[in-house]
Amino acid sequence: MKTVSRALVALVALLATSLAAPAAEQKKAEQYPLVEAVECRPREGLPNVLAQLAAGEEVRIGYLGGSITAQAGWRVKTLKWFQEQYPKAKVSEINAAIGGTGSDLGVFRVEHDVLREKPDLMFVEFAVNDGGAAPEDIVRQMEGIVRKTWRANPKTDICFVYTVTKSLVGAMLEGKFPRAASTDERVADHYGIPTIGMAMEVARLDKEGKLLWATKLPKTDEEKKAVEGKYVFAPDSVHPHPETGHQLYLEAVVRSMEKIKPCGKPGPHALPAPMAADNWEQAKLLPLSAVKPSGGWEMLDSAKDSMAKRWTGRLPEFWKAAKPGATLTFKFKGTAAYIYHLLGPDCGQVRVTVDDQPPVVRPLIDRYCTYHRLAMLAIGKGLPDAVHTVKIELLADSPDKVKIFKDGKQFDEDPKDNPKYAPNNWYAGAVLVVGELVE
Repeated sequence: MKTVSRALVALVALLATSLAAPAAEQKKAEQYPLVEAVECRPREGLPNVLAQLAAGEEVRIGYLGGSITAQAGWRVKTLKWFQEQYPKAKVSEINAAIGGTGSDLGVFRVEHDVLREKPDLMFVEFAVNDGGAAPEDIVRQMEGIVRKTWRANPKTDICFVYTVTKSLVGAMLEGKFPRAASTDERVADHYGIPTIGMAMEVARLDKEGKLLWATKLPKTDEEKKAVEGKYVFAPDSVHPHPETGHQLYLEAVVRSMEKIKPCGKPGPHALPAPMAADNWEQAKLLPLSAVKPSGGWEMLDSAKDSMAKRWTGRLPEFWKAAKPGATLTFKFKGTAAYIYHLLGPDCGQVRVTVDDQPPVVRPLIDRYCTYHRLAMLAIGKGLPDAVHTVKIELLADSPDKVKIFKDGKQFDEDPKDNPKYAPNNWYAGAVLVVGELVE
């Protein structure tokens, strides 16, 4: 009888576990429903920057986003459009786009990369790279960006823009924004921020079967004939061709500006009570020297070192650790922490220990790392708002780079016996905390 009872208890527990995840997802879907896809919601408009443009003043436009914004596409095209529409104004850009990053890094770097340059208008483009993020995290991060910006200058106008990828367009084919853009809409509603769904025409063409995602631009007569009647949007499933896909994004912005122009009155933007009490307005980007690197770290001079020179515009400092045992040890009071660093082919792996939790080993390379790129090394998030002790140590053992690339499949390059993959370095420039460092 006891055996039956135990089996029954085990079965009930298994059923409860299997049902918990779908139930949680259902609750989240109800809390963060997809929003109707509309090309432009003007809300309170962009009254300050439009008044400056009309008056022929100097205007700085910030572009905070990912790789789609980093392309010579909609960013370059819209900047040129503003310059041509307002020839008496002196219009320049602040290019703060970093490929492969979302609003989680954006909220930390917005001051360093945009606000210190005193923007009059800031476009924010993270709906694609936030595609896999939890809605509650997106709210915390996007709200943090807004509140930081208006604390720095209440007259800076903000506009959220939404691009799309093949993997995210499905919702738009049904007339809804994907989850990240839908979540951004909630933040925009709360703060009266205008939004532009730049991909509405993309979705229309795709729904009609006229859009080509992973297709090169035709050059020969034969190639042109093969795509006749189709719109060649992108060479992959993400990044539009500047000549075609990004042109659609530009045209969406131009149409939207006509709707935005009459909205709002010039003046400071009011900061209402936050949507999320635990939003990331307190996110800080601090130079790595603030945590006193030890065990063989070296701060490189951008005037003398090519690697340091390359990244000096993004990282406040550039440090390199090449020997096992190089360590970062610090304490912070807050709810989240990261290291702002590089992933790359010559990088190794580290052991991360937070408080008395079991240590975690994290590689400093992934399947895309035939080159170096900026990234966040996760220490912890959603932590109790208390003092936490962190230790991160560069290990002697190399990650299995052959396996990492084999799993990636998209590269022919084999790290085995290739000297550029042999070192186990670590490059970093800042510590990121939601809270404060403590002694």
